[in-house]
Amino acid sequence: MAEAKKTATKATVKKAATTKTAAKKAPVATPKLNDATYATGKRKDSVARVYLMPGKGNITVNGKGSAEYFRRAVLQMIIAQPFGVTNRETAYDIVAFVEGGGLSGQAGAVKHGISKALEKKEPELRATLKAAGFLTRDSRVVERKHYGFRKARRSTQFSKR
Repeated sequence: MAEAKKTATKATVKKAATTKTAAKKAPVATPKLNDATYATGKRKDSVARVYLMPGKGNITVNGKGSAEYFRRAVLQMIIAQPFGVTNRETAYDIVAFVEGGGLSGQAGAVKHGISKALEKKEPELRATLKAAGFLTRDSRVVERKHYGFRKARRSTQFSKR
């Protein structure tokens, strides 16, 4: 009797697991990226592959809307900066694939990628984007931990006596 219950519960667990994964893996509509302008943006440890195409101003990051992926208003503002400076808020759609780092670094990488893609698409925007500092790659990264220290610069506590 106990064995029958075990096999029955194993079967229900397997069935429940398959239904959960089936629900998570909904097909994502991928836009046609053949005629898009491509650029790579980097910030800290994050790398963003950005595709810019004519559209209505929709921004998609890793298959989600930008407001859904970057929930903090500050990060959404960072991504929208290149469009605000160039007055192109509703001219282009963006599809970005980001990996590595945290959300702040990823937002900076997407901003850098969008700026580079805008410059490729419309070279006359280069002066505006350059003056705003969006085309320069922010090279600041985390300093490595050093030998004999707890962290990069944090030393062990000194005791005089």
